[in-house]
Amino acid sequence: MSSETVGSSSALGFLSVLTHPQHGLFGGYLLLNTAGRPLEFHCTAPIKPNRAQQILYGPTLEPFLYGEQIGRTLLAKATVEPMFVFTDCPPALAVRDHVCVPVALVLPRRESLQTEHDRRTLRFDAPHQSGVAVTPLELGRNRLAIAGDAQEDRRLLTERLAEVTESFDLAEPFTRIRDAIEEAQQAVRSG
Repeated sequence: MSSETVGSSSALGFLSVLTHPQHGLFGGYLLLNTAGRPLEFHCTAPIKPNRAQQILYGPTLEPFLYGEQIGRTLLAKATVEPMFVFTDCPPALAVRDHVCVPVALVLPRRESLQTEHDRRTLRFDAPHQSGVAVTPLELGRNRLAIAGDAQEDRRLLTERLAEVTESFDLAEPFTRIRDAIEEAQQAVRSG
């Protein structure tokens, strides 16, 4: 997709993955307009990797499940293509390899990126696993990160979302996704 196409929509996508101890992973994808109103919502049935997958995929299992299996599937279901996709799950950044839309991680808030080290690269991983190297940035009151090798995404975020992010809390839609998935789970259990 060309950079002109990326700006043709005013929708923002929000991708999250929730872990349920018994059922596995549930993915949710919420598309909002820039005023914060919902355009579409999609969620997955639970995905639970079996022991063979855990062994064979090793440290690449989470990026595979979050990015390829859940993220790519949910984004493909949508009828609206967003300007950007935001996630609150570092392994879901792997969806960037499967879509033509810039993807950013929404980081928890704190005062600001204070140190020079913080301005370079953060790394999200567990010991002995391959992690996702990300580069943080601040837009308005939002702290974001992009995959270390997706610098064009950083430029597009900065250029196209600067005025939106001044008033838009990019972390809030993930609460809506969690609540909607919990509501769907309760409806299935009681129905």
